[in-house]
Amino acid sequence: MTRWALGVEYNGARFCGWQSQVGVPTVQDALEHALAQVAGEPVRVVAAGRTDTGVHALGQVVHFESGAQRRPEAFVRGTNTHLSGDVAVLWAQPVPDDFHARFAACERRYRYVWLNRRVRPGLLRDRVSFDYRPLDAARMQDAAAALLGRHDFSAFRAAQCQAKTPVRTVHALSIERRGPFVVMAICADAFLHHMVRNIAGVLAAIGAGERPVAWAAEVLAARKRAAGGITAPPHGLYLEAVDYPDRYGIPVPQGRADIGWPFFA
Repeated sequence: MTRWALGVEYNGARFCGWQSQVGVPTVQDALEHALAQVAGEPVRVVAAGRTDTGVHALGQVVHFESGAQRRPEAFVRGTNTHLSGDVAVLWAQPVPDDFHARFAACERRYRYVWLNRRVRPGLLRDRVSFDYRPLDAARMQDAAAALLGRHDFSAFRAAQCQAKTPVRTVHALSIERRGPFVVMAICADAFLHHMVRNIAGVLAAIGAGERPVAWAAEVLAARKRAAGGITAPPHGLYLEAVDYPDRYGIPVPQGRADIGWPFFA
C-alpha cells in the first residue's frame, strides 16, 4: 500500500461542506468517488481541514492509501476527469507512511473576502461576502492585534465545536483594502469550528463603526460565545494553504500570484 497526498481546490457553494454525509453532496464524497475510478478500488481520504457548507478551498491537502500502481499524473488528470467543475486536484505525490494530512500540519492559512460596496455582487455571488456598510480596514487591523498570539478562543468557537481545548495560537492576522474588496488573512496552528468566521464577524462590526476597536479584546477576554457578534457568512471564506514540515515536501502556494483571483492579486 502506498500513502498518497493530494492538493485540492474547490468552490464550496453547492456542497454541504467537506465531510461525507448521507443524502447530501459533499466534497469528500465527490473526491472519493473520482479517486476510486482511477484506483480501481474504494478510496477513503483524510483532509487537513473540514470546511463548512459554502466554504471554499485553494489549498486543501488530503491523504489516502491505495494498492494501485499509478503515476502521480494519473491521480491528477484521471481524477479530474471524474470530478465536476467545482473541484480540481492540483497535484499528487507519494508520501511517507507517517504523513497525516490533519495531524502533521504545522499551520493553516485562511482568507476571508468582503465585497464592500453599495450593490450586491452578480459575477462573484457565493464567492465573496457582501457588506454594504463602509468598512474601515485600518480600524479592523488595529482591533485584530489583540487576537495575535496564544489565547483561549472560546468566544470565537461554535457551540457544537468538538475540539478538546479552545486554546489556539494565531501567528499572523492582517486586514487590507484592495479596491472594492476587504481581505482578511489569518494564519494559526489550528482553528476551532467557525473561529475564522466569528473573528470576521467581530472585525466587520468594528470596521463598520458599530463597535469600538477595543471590542475584539473584550470579546476574547469574555471567553463566552454570547459575547461575540454574528458569524460571518461562509461564502467569503477560503482555506488558502496548509503548511507541513519540510521533510514531507508538500507543495504550498507561496504568493498571491499562485492563486490567481483579483482580490488576492
